[in-house]
Amino acid sequence: MTEIIDGDAVAAAIRDDLGDAIVTLEDEGVTPTLATVLMSTDPASETYVSMKQDDCAEVGIEAVDVEIDPEAPARELFDEIDRLNADAEVDGILVQMPVPEHVDKQSVLRRIDPEKDVDGFHPENVGRLVAGDPRYKPCTPHGIQKLLEDAGVDPEGKDAVIVGRSDIVGKPMANLLMQKAAGGNATVTVCHSRTEDLAAKTREADIVVAAAGVPEMIDGEMLSEGVVVIDVGINRVEADTEKGYELVGDVDFESAREKASAITPVPGGVGPMTRAMLLYNTVKAAAGKHDVDVSLP
Repeated sequence: MTEIIDGDAVAAAIRDDLGDAIVTLEDEGVTPTLATVLMSTDPASETYVSMKQDDCAEVGIEAVDVEIDPEAPARELFDEIDRLNADAEVDGILVQMPVPEHVDKQSVLRRIDPEKDVDGFHPENVGRLVAGDPRYKPCTPHGIQKLLEDAGVDPEGKDAVIVGRSDIVGKPMANLLMQKAAGGNATVTVCHSRTEDLAAKTREADIVVAAAGVPEMIDGEMLSEGVVVIDVGINRVEADTEKGYELVGDVDFESAREKASAITPVPGGVGPMTRAMLLYNTVKAAAGKHDVDVSLP
């Protein structure tokens, strides 16, 4: 039987376990605080920020909501980041991507105080991750590690193929899986749009992480028996539904589950974990800033 990895359940367990750390912080007079900055009217971005704020309220993290007119000059966003960097009450800062075209994304990432960069995308934090000394693990790859752990899958000695080389998922996922550390020690291959004969690579894998943003690009014919499949993709495709679309992953779920020993669904797989690990990083940031010893899940 193929195990369907329940990201909703694992994320809920992590949120519950974070409660003890948050109580410890509160006993020391510390309330973890996350500032979310939105410079967009994109409905998906607005929904995602709202969900993050709801998650904060659920576990006892203070949420600071900052909205900036997408037509405003980049300087307005940078000034707001500077203000949050200087605010002693704010432990973590998340600028929701994408930002408008007239705002340089890399400048935004570099502007955030690395100690408050709970996404883990500041160049300093990226460097620490690559060096094997992460301050914060990026939320989606860290969440995937937690899903593998919960499913009893140890990457050590296994062949892992990552399809996609984004800064958000593909690259940090490769770094985490190859690290000489718990949840790592895998032999990692990173595939992308220029990879020749992708199927030949994925058929050799014990673990496949699909994060290319292409609907159902990987099917059962491209997988070996017993493979573990982690599907990061969330793609809207036209469908005969009330909304006129449905959400699918980068993996053709029905054919892949015939081969896989374990697989994540879309939705309900990786997505909830990304939000849970953002809370994790915020609590870690607060504990580090105030020098409070907490136990993290």
